[in-house]
Amino acid sequence: MTVTALIMAGKRSGVLDPLAARAGVAQKCVVPVGGKPMIEHVVEAVSACPQVGEIRIVAHEPDEIATIPVVAKLVDEGRLSFRPGAFNLVDSVFSGAEDAQFPLLITTADNCLVTPEGYSEFIEKALAEDAGAAAALARKEDVQAADPEGQSRFYQFSDGSYSNCNTYWIGSERALSAAEIMRSGGQFVKYPRRIAKAFGVINLVRFYLGWGSKEKLFAQVSRRFGFKLVPIVLSRGEYAVDVDNERTFEVTERLLAKRKAAAG
Repeated sequence: MTVTALIMAGKRSGVLDPLAARAGVAQKCVVPVGGKPMIEHVVEAVSACPQVGEIRIVAHEPDEIATIPVVAKLVDEGRLSFRPGAFNLVDSVFSGAEDAQFPLLITTADNCLVTPEGYSEFIEKALAEDAGAAAALARKEDVQAADPEGQSRFYQFSDGSYSNCNTYWIGSERALSAAEIMRSGGQFVKYPRRIAKAFGVINLVRFYLGWGSKEKLFAQVSRRFGFKLVPIVLSRGEYAVDVDNERTFEVTERLLAKRKAAAG
């Protein structure tokens, strides 16, 4: 099965990200990390994933991204195109998904540490689960083993603590409504009350008190949406580290340098 990949590379309207300001660029996704623009890491990983066919970058300012050589090459090959970013994340997903071939793999331009193997693992597990929609997670112990400063907050379930990997699956056009979960802005660990709006008050209580396994909570949410939502645990903790601030920028640079040294 061929998967369409959406790389979310938007920016907040009227706000210059602090990392972008420091680097002297117009948007965060082109801030150099490990020697190259952060979105270049993501494009290289996604394009090297054997299950991915078409790639779409959803961006408000594509010109700066389009000058990156690997991006320009994929555009020339007809494999990569740009879609306009919208006012918020959810409508940007809808924009990227318009007339796309499903299923969709959705990732973010700051996911510098996810490898082609990581995306393949996620896709294979989503297909094996026959998921209508899915979210990638990493175990707390795996994240902290990768780097003790990798994440500061985790989702707590009865079967353990997990971090979001900012990688999602939409199995069909019908399941695209799952994107509405992010309408309130996501970041549920920082803002648990948003769960009440996205998933319902009862699921907020279950989440906040750590009642039930992740599978049980996702099953409850599945009944609310009318299709199967699945939590997918990935094998490497660094996949949960995205470049969100100075701390995670430094963690990502450390892990990229470590990976490069290990590769010889």
